Amino acid sequence: GWLLLGGIGGWTLHATHTAAGRDLSVRLAQPAAIAHAVYAAEVRHPVEVGVGQEAHLVSWLSKRLGQPLHTPNLTALGYQLIGGRLLPADNGPAAQFMYQDQRGRRLTLYVRTDKKDERETAFRFAQEDGISVFYWVDHSLGYALSGEIDRAALLRVANAVYQQLNP
Repeated sequence: GWLLLGGIGGWTLHATHTAAGRDLSVRLAQPAAIAHAVYAAEVRHPVEVGVGQEAHLVSWLSKRLGQPLHTPNLTALGYQLIGGRLLPADNGPAAQFMYQDQRGRRLTLYVRTDKKDERETAFRFAQEDGISVFYWVDHSLGYALSGEIDRAALLRVANAVYQQLNP
């Protein structure tokens, strides 16, 4: 009887954890991948506010999201910030920061407020139509780093982003 009860309890916890992971994927990974696909392909207007106005960009997006935001420096990994934009999310505004390497490959960091009580902040991985996404929640912000690069390379960048946002 105890064995059966333990099995049922374990299965229930697993199902709850799996459903929470899908919910987070829908809230973060999918909209981040869609925004990446739409704006990373733009030649003339990939960002709303360019890097020349970085202080204004960060201040404006921080005010709109109601949280202090920061732009990670990814120069050591070969990516330069080119700017960002304001996006809609299902619960209000979201921010997107775009980076580009010398070969023209782009990465985007999608940031939105996340009021759900997420206890697990570990990186999660998803692929949406060929776009790799590492996403996580840290305190009241959800982050998703997207790009058309391999998983290992994106993970290196995601680790750098996380370390800079959490010194």
